[in-house]
Amino acid sequence: MEVEIDRIGNIFGIWYGTENRNEAPILLGSHIDTVINAGMYDGCYGVLSGLEVINTLQEKAFIPTRPIAVVAFTNEEGVRYQPDMMGSLVYVSGLSVDDALKSVGTDGTLLGEELERIGYAGTKEPGFLKPHAYIELHIEQGPILDKMGIPIGAVENLQGISWQRITIEGVANHAGTTPTDMRRDAGLEAARVITYLRDRADASNGQTVATVGTISFKPNAVNVVPSSATFTVDLRDPSEQRLQEEEQALAKYLKELAASKEVQIKSEQLVRFNPVSFDETIVKLIEQVVSKHGLQSRRMTSGAGHDAQMMARICPTAMIFVPSIDGISHNPKEYTKDTDLVDGTNVLLDVVSTLAGNQ
Repeated sequence: MEVEIDRIGNIFGIWYGTENRNEAPILLGSHIDTVINAGMYDGCYGVLSGLEVINTLQEKAFIPTRPIAVVAFTNEEGVRYQPDMMGSLVYVSGLSVDDALKSVGTDGTLLGEELERIGYAGTKEPGFLKPHAYIELHIEQGPILDKMGIPIGAVENLQGISWQRITIEGVANHAGTTPTDMRRDAGLEAARVITYLRDRADASNGQTVATVGTISFKPNAVNVVPSSATFTVDLRDPSEQRLQEEEQALAKYLKELAASKEVQIKSEQLVRFNPVSFDETIVKLIEQVVSKHGLQSRRMTSGAGHDAQMMARICPTAMIFVPSIDGISHNPKEYTKDTDLVDGTNVLLDVVSTLAGNQ
């Protein structure tokens, strides 16, 4: 394979056939970065399976009608540098490479300088390779396939994501001497928002999910009524209309809460990605291949963000899921059985050989 690295550090391995160099490639892959205390399958499986597919096709003397390439995208998780899915977002021109390289990490480093330091500040401009299609094989990271005993998920869409940082300002006061009915307790109002979000999610019959993943109080003392509470809200829904409705409902609730409880509330949008529908032709092909293998598949919505949601902006895109035992992910206990890993890679192999072959 010919190895290329672009300026944001995305790594490509490209297999050209004898007479197809001018054709748009089939692009496979995912990412190899992780969250803190992660498992070993998330992302890495998609990159390794892409390499395995190409290795197998080469061993079988397969002659592709178009190039087949594997990519490892930079900083998909967004743990050290923001935003997440950065490498693919830059690749599809959703973020300028110069702005991305200026990103400051949680350790105070600059992304551009760190890419230079490790030797992965490439010379290719992001987007240099225009894919005919992008297919990402990934563990589900959720419990559905495992609980239903289904080996393959044909992912037809991906949820929209809305991240906000909300700050509630109240008044610090003595925890022992201030009557509860005279408090302007930022911590209590934060708790009201959290339970409001859960009630909304429960009422959606599983369509909307809401998570408060971080929270901090000031002055953060055991015997002081909190003067300030800052927390994040993660809203997700596969419907853009419903996602907007949830955002609007939250904004209305915050306004009413501020007025009724005499606190100040401000909200800052951190991330906003629209829901993504994947290419119906490729999704159907995945289902046909699964059936040929004598396996069962299920159409699915991805609850997590993936590089595929960015790549769908520029080419036909789809995802294949394999089960995650007990739905555990972003955790060292993350596990997928070898048989499921093999089944997923064989499905990917047949999908790719169909898209890039004459037979």
